Amino acid sequence: MTAATGGPPAAATGDAPRRPRTWRWVALTLLVLAVIAGVGAYLTAPRPGATMDPASTGPDGAHALVALLRDGGVEVVVAGSIADVEKAARPDTLVLVAQSQFLTDALLERLAKVPGDLLLVEPTARTREALLPGVRKAAAKGFDQSPDCTLREAVRAGAVRFGPSDSYRAADGRAMARCYDGVLIRYRDDGRTVTVVGSTGFMTNGSLLQAGNAALAMNLAGDRPRLVWYAPHRIEGENSSSASLFDMVPDNVTWVVRQLWLVVLLVALWKGRRPGPLVAEELPVVVRASETVEGRGRLYRSRRARDRAAAALRAAAEQRLAPRLGLGAGAPPPAMVAAVAGRSGADPGFVHHLLYGPPPATDNDLLQLARALDDIERQVTRS
Repeated sequence: MTAATGGPPAAATGDAPRRPRTWRWVALTLLVLAVIAGVGAYLTAPRPGATMDPASTGPDGAHALVALLRDGGVEVVVAGSIADVEKAARPDTLVLVAQSQFLTDALLERLAKVPGDLLLVEPTARTREALLPGVRKAAAKGFDQSPDCTLREAVRAGAVRFGPSDSYRAADGRAMARCYDGVLIRYRDDGRTVTVVGSTGFMTNGSLLQAGNAALAMNLAGDRPRLVWYAPHRIEGENSSSASLFDMVPDNVTWVVRQLWLVVLLVALWKGRRPGPLVAEELPVVVRASETVEGRGRLYRSRRARDRAAAALRAAAEQRLAPRLGLGAGAPPPAMVAAVAGRSGADPGFVHHLLYGPPPATDNDLLQLARALDDIERQVTRS
């Protein structure tokens, strides 16, 4: 009787001291979540920058284009000064020059002597006089433009949405390729290829996904294995007077904030000890990728759907080949066949039959088609 009546008070006494400890854990959890949210917001925040800045993720930056070029195997060298351009340029390189309003006459003279091909993006009048003698500016053009030329890079890209752009023409009668009604021109000058495009917007992050903008930008900037990116955001030799908010914070305040962060980290490590032993839980079922592929293959085989299996293999191969060949989404079959044949060295008729031929008649033909598609992708990747 005594033990029975003494049980409830003991339980109540045991629950009382647990409430403050529970609130401490709740506060610590909220603090950790706030720290994680702050770090995540900082890491995922857009990095602002000037127009055509290769490190900027803002709408006017060019981080997306530079990332695509590097994923495609192009060595992109970002030059912060004309000395960096002279050091990195070689006869087999392409020098991209943008934001030319910050180039002085002395810088343009040094740039004209740099070896390699030139890609001038929306050059100013002073830049055209120094680097493009005999080229004159024509009337400004509209937004959507079709190639209307035989230049390979433009034909592969198709229609491009430039936005307000400049147009160019030859004033001295020189031979040149003139695309998009003069917005894009290319000619040979003193043993090197000079390409001029009268718009900057189609290369930026905010417009890269419109129409064939990404394809044209990659085709022009990725024309050589090595690209020197020169897009100054101020006149070289002048110091920038802009200061950020962090530059105005005194050093002692920064030191106090760092100490507080250290204290918070130590408290989190102290309070974050394990409350109990590990609990073993059964993991969810993991299905291997090979089993998934085998399952789909058996379904196709049970229905004798060799045509659907071949169509899926060909569509997947086209999706993987198009970015490596600088082709836009939905490229026509002739352009895809010509690009694959030119890169791999295979016969165009064989490539057309491989990518767009009739469905296989037997399971062995389907297996041979899969192997041939794998071989042609490997040849394009290694070339």
